Amino acid sequence: MPPTSRTAPPGRRDSRRPARSALLAARQRERDRLPPYWFAHRLVLVLSGLRPVHLLLGHTRDEAYEQLVRLAPLTPLRSAQAGGPAPVVREVGWSQPCPGAVEAFARIAAGDRLRAVAFRLERSRDRRWLCSAVELDTVS
Repeated sequence: MPPTSRTAPPGRRDSRRPARSALLAARQRERDRLPPYWFAHRLVLVLSGLRPVHLLLGHTRDEAYEQLVRLAPLTPLRSAQAGGPAPVVREVGWSQPCPGAVEAFARIAAGDRLRAVAFRLERSRDRRWLCSAVELDTVS
């Protein structure tokens, strides 16, 4: 029998390579636990109407929560097409202007539109990250 060039481990019958995708998924899960990513995902759920605004009640300061209460009923991140795809966080970036504060942005794909949300997270006395401000891009 002539030798064949195999890339799979001995005894493996299929050609899938799960190691790379499993590693990527693990990295994404770890990244999504970081406060800016975690909060960006929850903002998308609230501002697209998929979850109620009180989802963020314990994660925001009073002023930011009031902003969200005003914005959420407008569902600004909902897809423009009826029954369109749910909005997706495409990118999150942040900077740390001082210890205990993070200023972040998220680019969100909502149907065929790309939207932006900026927010500020501050460390509370009990070491939790709380959102103190939210700004949504303006759509013309």
